[in-house]
Amino acid sequence: MKAGADYDVIIVGGGPAGLSAALLLGRCRRRVLVCDDGHPRNAASPRSHGVFTRDGTPPAELLRLGREQLVPYGVEVRDVHVNGAQCVEGGFQVELMGGTTLRCRRLLLATGVVDELPPLAGIEPFYGHSVWHCPYCDGWEARDQPLAAYGHGHDGAELALGLKTWTDDIILFTDGGPPPSDEHQALLRHEGIPWYGERIARLEGSGRQLERVVLASGASIPRRGLFFHTEPRQRAPLAESLGCPFTRRGAVKTGNLEDTGIPGLYVAGDAARDLQFVIVAAAEGTKAALAINKSLRLEDCPAPNPSPDSPFAVPEGPEAAEPAPA
Repeated sequence: MKAGADYDVIIVGGGPAGLSAALLLGRCRRRVLVCDDGHPRNAASPRSHGVFTRDGTPPAELLRLGREQLVPYGVEVRDVHVNGAQCVEGGFQVELMGGTTLRCRRLLLATGVVDELPPLAGIEPFYGHSVWHCPYCDGWEARDQPLAAYGHGHDGAELALGLKTWTDDIILFTDGGPPPSDEHQALLRHEGIPWYGERIARLEGSGRQLERVVLASGASIPRRGLFFHTEPRQRAPLAESLGCPFTRRGAVKTGNLEDTGIPGLYVAGDAARDLQFVIVAAAEGTKAALAINKSLRLEDCPAPNPSPDSPFAVPEGPEAAEPAPA
């Protein structure tokens, strides 16, 4: 590790993307620090689904296993919030809660996003158990049940139509928001999906089980589950403060290996791209780690004029092509 740097890599975020990146970088004998403030996106979910060999594992157990497997490689993990980061000569300076500042040669943001719950009275006890945002994660558990789809316009209609994969009993609620387009209304009618534009007064149920959607008119509509569409927001302001480019939906724009176009800065997981699954986040963390290690190797031992197809060539910028495997 070069003089002046406390770490080769600091990873902000200890979820699937951050821990996956830390594992590969640790195996590359890099000095790595993972900073995590303990607020995973899926904390409300009792199980993680669609994870190869780990389907149904509680999210906290996945993270425990991920941390445990870093120990042989000397990766340091701190339960601490990162207040800010800035570019400095030779890399980045990171400020931790409490005032400690550390320097690193590369910085990986795996800070994730926050799901904005719909503004529905009574939703909190049901979230993660009978109210969800991802049909691919929880649709199987809701199969063949009477379901509600919550969303506006195009996105609400597409959510309702997509739920046909798991059940035939679906009602779309737009809660006073923009209605589906004429084309979508025709599709909804064809698929036998009614929709209500009226405001929702509250959700009701027993314990964590949703039982009915109550409209402002007083009408009570039995439902056993609700899937919603709202745009998630970035959990941390770090990417914006460092000058990262964003998509119109608020995700960080990254290249094939999670680079941002800002030298030495990478973003992986739900904070970037559009496919927000545990297993995808882990894969993105691994890709970022590959690029980071290659860039460090080239910095320490430059290759003489590597060709674009060389495994020693490390692309930079969101439009960069992916190099050949190492």
